[in-house]
Amino acid sequence: MSQLKNICVVGAGQMGKQIALQAALCGFQVFLTDSFPAAVETAKVWSVDYLSKRVAKGKLFQEDASSAQNCFHVVSTLEEAAKDADLVIEAIIEKRSAKEELFRSLDQLVRADTLLTTNSSNMVSSLFADCVQNPGRLANLHYFNPPLHMKLVEIVRGPHTSDETVSTLYQFVKDIGKIPVLVQKEIEGFVVNYISNRLTLSALELASMGVATPQDIDLALENGLNHPMGPFRLMDLTGIDLAYMVMTDMENRGEHHPGYELVKAKYEAGEYGRKTGKGWYTYQDQ
Repeated sequence: MSQLKNICVVGAGQMGKQIALQAALCGFQVFLTDSFPAAVETAKVWSVDYLSKRVAKGKLFQEDASSAQNCFHVVSTLEEAAKDADLVIEAIIEKRSAKEELFRSLDQLVRADTLLTTNSSNMVSSLFADCVQNPGRLANLHYFNPPLHMKLVEIVRGPHTSDETVSTLYQFVKDIGKIPVLVQKEIEGFVVNYISNRLTLSALELASMGVATPQDIDLALENGLNHPMGPFRLMDLTGIDLAYMVMTDMENRGEHHPGYELVKAKYEAGEYGRKTGKGWYTYQDQ
């Protein structure tokens, strides 16, 4: 069993609230917070609704739902969320300056041995090593969307990350019912997204060339390679806004990829995918 007991999750958006509830379902005391009061209130209502629906569908016993709810604490301040934390999982906006500010604050709030992790899929933890004392406790802990249902979690070792941090995180991932994969060195995209990003860029290139529509490209990969979800459908799920940020970073580094303009147009139109009701597809349930 993990030696960790109290988990702090910072960021109550789609990823953060699910990361938090997954740990609560497995018996950890979890404290979720967000700098936006509306996100805090939404997370409180969401957890009750999600657990009650799982019980109604026969997917969860009422006793387990009640236990999880008792372990799931949504609080309004970072100070309250982090004060007794054994592990902090950062799941805020993919903006480096915001993450740097958060890790500097956490460094002043938590114990010297509290593990500090980022869920970022786009920024490696070494970017924040100078923000904390004892960076040996710092690593990426990368969940996949949606965290409550996706089994994999990537643990990414930075050049600063200690063996003890890696082993503790590895056990924690197993204890929350997930499958840990250790990424031994920092690399853009880690393992899954390193491969997936190249597939997505190729799909965008084909669409930009007019070879096939995004929908037909998805059909080809879903039925020809047996992928459960094509790259455009997956982009709608994870957020076209996130894809735009990642590709804009590439553009700023001088890496131009055909199809960037397609993603930029969707972003500027506010069509981010499922979260807005429209992306490469239109969603009537929004």
